[in-house]
Amino acid sequence: MLINLSNPPSSQWSDNQKVAAIKHYGSIMDTSFPHIDPKARSEQIIELAREYASMITNIASSAKDNTVVHIMGELTFCFTVVTLLQKEGIPCVVSTSERNAIVSN
Repeated sequence: MLINLSNPPSSQWSDNQKVAAIKHYGSIMDTSFPHIDPKARSEQIIELAREYASMITNIASSAKDNTVVHIMGELTFCFTVVTLLQKEGIPCVVSTSERNAIVSN
């Protein structure tokens, strides 16, 4: 199973992305990415990351197949969640995209 902890939900992914995810991971489960206040203290972000890592660990422990987490979002939160999940043996992946930026002078 692929747990999608990112914005947007998998319902907004392209058909190719959904097909590839199901081919590689069997199924997709969306988990809403939390709102991270830019003014939040490190301790608040770490506590939120612990809550999400615990929730994902519980889901993974009851899953019938291997669980992988797709995670994208606020860097401090993501880093902390990934670190905690790696300690539990839960792999994490990220997606990439091509950025089409226009630079003006």
